[in-house]
Amino acid sequence: MKKYFLIIFAFCLGLGSAVAQEERPGSIWRSVSLGLEYEVNASINIGGASPIPLPAEIRKINSYKPHLNLQIGTNITKWLDKDRKWGVMTGLRLETKGMETKATVKNYGMEIIQDGKKLSGKWTGHVQTKYSTQQLSVPVVGVYRINERWKVNLGAYLAYAFNNSFDGYVYDGYLREGDPTGNKIEFEDGAQATYDFGEDLRRFQWGLQCGGSWKAFKRLSVNANLTWGMNDIFYDSFKTVSFDMFPIYLSLGFGYNF
Repeated sequence: MKKYFLIIFAFCLGLGSAVAQEERPGSIWRSVSLGLEYEVNASINIGGASPIPLPAEIRKINSYKPHLNLQIGTNITKWLDKDRKWGVMTGLRLETKGMETKATVKNYGMEIIQDGKKLSGKWTGHVQTKYSTQQLSVPVVGVYRINERWKVNLGAYLAYAFNNSFDGYVYDGYLREGDPTGNKIEFEDGAQATYDFGEDLRRFQWGLQCGGSWKAFKRLSVNANLTWGMNDIFYDSFKTVSFDMFPIYLSLGFGYNF
């Protein structure tokens, strides 16, 4: 994890150095960078991975607990007109996304570990899930400046997950091996069985992003962005969970504009 923070930090240092070069009269960088705007930002992600809509297997969400999902990054905007109304923005961000949930389910696809053995089938009862991912993301969005303080963006992002986990346990219920009519294995009186689907989470994700930015001071802005994943967090070959789950997060934070 540390090396990825160092990558972002080095990128920010390089950006600051480039901006310093830009300020030198007659520099080559100044002539190349006309129409560019730079930002370093930090945010908190709020959200989770969820099926849309909730499938029949999930009867009730009993609790939801978001993790402390931090995000740092840099943005570069290229303005396409002399009035700086329309532009294209890209960048690099390091972000964490995660949550914990408890749910009541029926005939929910499951592969549990009991006494060192794997048992798969349909689970009816309670499930606790913990999901976490750490990613490097690259947004590519169009930007429109409404006025001196407000600007909005809309586009897409591509992300690579370098650390994934999706695990938890089941309790107070029963597993039907294979299908809903299979052999019944009950878990009562506090008995639990664990599961771990972390190896089945995909590395590459993509989705849509929309948001806005308000310039509170000359160089300080307040940012909000909604990202909505467009592919399932699991590989297509993973069939235990029978429905797609999409990462949906709202990021809220601050940016420093050069």
